[in-house]
Amino acid sequence: MHELGTTSGDLAAENESLRARMAYLMEQAERNHEIMRRHQAFDLEIVAADNFSNLVSTIFRSLPTISDLDIVTLSLVDEEADIQTVMNVLGVDFAEFPQLHFVASEASLGFVPARSPAFTGPPKPTLGPYSPALHQQMFPNPPAGLQSIALVPLLRNRRLIGSLNLGSLDPARFTPSMGTDFVEHMGSIIAICLENVISNEMLKYIGLTDSLTGVYNRRYIDRRLIEEIARARRQAYRISCMYIDIDHFKQVNDTYGHQGGDEVLREVATRIKTELRVSDALGRFGGEEFVVLLIDADLDSATTVAQRIRANIAGTPFHLSSGTTVSLSVSIGVATLDDFERDHAMEGVAHQLVAHADTALYQAKAEGRNRVVSFD
Repeated sequence: MHELGTTSGDLAAENESLRARMAYLMEQAERNHEIMRRHQAFDLEIVAADNFSNLVSTIFRSLPTISDLDIVTLSLVDEEADIQTVMNVLGVDFAEFPQLHFVASEASLGFVPARSPAFTGPPKPTLGPYSPALHQQMFPNPPAGLQSIALVPLLRNRRLIGSLNLGSLDPARFTPSMGTDFVEHMGSIIAICLENVISNEMLKYIGLTDSLTGVYNRRYIDRRLIEEIARARRQAYRISCMYIDIDHFKQVNDTYGHQGGDEVLREVATRIKTELRVSDALGRFGGEEFVVLLIDADLDSATTVAQRIRANIAGTPFHLSSGTTVSLSVSIGVATLDDFERDHAMEGVAHQLVAHADTALYQAKAEGRNRVVSFD
């Protein structure tokens, strides 16, 4: 009987242990289900992002919360700064994303390709303790006490486009012995979304630029002018406009062919840009006509810049690839918007500013070309 009592006690203890184990497993299953649900919602959210700003802001806003992380950063490979150029044109304010940074090459991300005796594959995630000496570039502003990190390669068609960088104050959160399937899946979804969004933004950029000269097109200038008028109304500064036309350009095409004409257009655009500030905008309006928007510039300042552009083009001959040297000049009309007539629609005000500069241009042509005329 004593032996039977002992056995019953052991069974009761074993049952209690099994119940506790089952409760723990159920709790873990519920927790994992909730984590999976949040990550599925995150996947849907980033897939739905329709532009670059929305995508990166979603990553930085949501991922730390759903994954219980102390820092998330994103490194993107941008060898020729093409991504940054396009996003600037499209109005992305990188100051809003201090966790985002760009590197000039894949090697700058620090990944080593995974190797096995028979296979050299793409880089694998790097998990382990945080080292300021090794990881400062990925975490430029790390939180105090950062302990463990995961660097997740972002791959598209076996090409490394960037790195998703995760950090935690918990030293056990990311260790080299951990499995990486989950973070690799996350990285693949983010990489697909980034590539799609960047490709779409590139298409938008192409639609706003002139394919021959690389400067903006009329569509962009029209849109930008309305945006600047709205901003100038709020901040009370002036906007000036230059309308530029290459003198006797038809003779260039007739004499040197369209290839020579194209070379001249590209060089004229380059010389105009050298006289402008980063905040200004240059667009080709078609043919041999260019328009410049000068932000926070009065009529005197704009006229001075126009004279520099005129002198630059007239003072140095153009050397064509055929070996021919061509001397050219431009005529420029300048107008300034300093009375915004707030009761008028911005589209009408924008059209009037460009029309005034165009009127001044025709006056410059009528007075003999190779000159600057300001609209009064």
